[in-house]
Amino acid sequence: MPDFQINPTAAALLGLLHEGPMTGGQLMAAAERRLGPYWSMTRSQVYRELPVLAEMGYVRLGKPGPRSSQPYAITASGKRAFGRWLTESPGRDALRNPVALRVAFGQQHSTEQLQTLYTTANQYHSEALAMAKEQAKEAKKNDDSYGAAALEFAVAYHKAALSWLKTVPSD
Repeated sequence: MPDFQINPTAAALLGLLHEGPMTGGQLMAAAERRLGPYWSMTRSQVYRELPVLAEMGYVRLGKPGPRSSQPYAITASGKRAFGRWLTESPGRDALRNPVALRVAFGQQHSTEQLQTLYTTANQYHSEALAMAKEQAKEAKKNDDSYGAAALEFAVAYHKAALSWLKTVPSD
């Protein structure tokens, strides 16, 4: 079977499956736990990618478990595809910040709307920062220097967002 290129979501799933077989729900939980602070995946993306990966021969289905959940396991071909993906250029960041987009249209907001937007954003980034710091600390404690480095990106991102929020116009 020929090898096919994979997208970042598929690559993330293959990377997680290196830990062992998982169901779609377990993959979602692992993605949220391990990648969530800096990479988002939706349940629909996960469940859309798994059958495609199976069709490509990169994962195989295990025996159905409770509630018809099926574990997926990475194949040798999937490991090769993941290895190739690791060597490809990551491309450019896709920066999409919903708060910055709304700030760009700030003249159409009321002062109250802007304050609510900023308060909500501050709360989110403060909570996410605390969580990313804790996860980075835990990764370091577990000698996962690569995981910790990725989590430090999330720490820096949330710090930058909080710093930026202090400078945005409020009227």
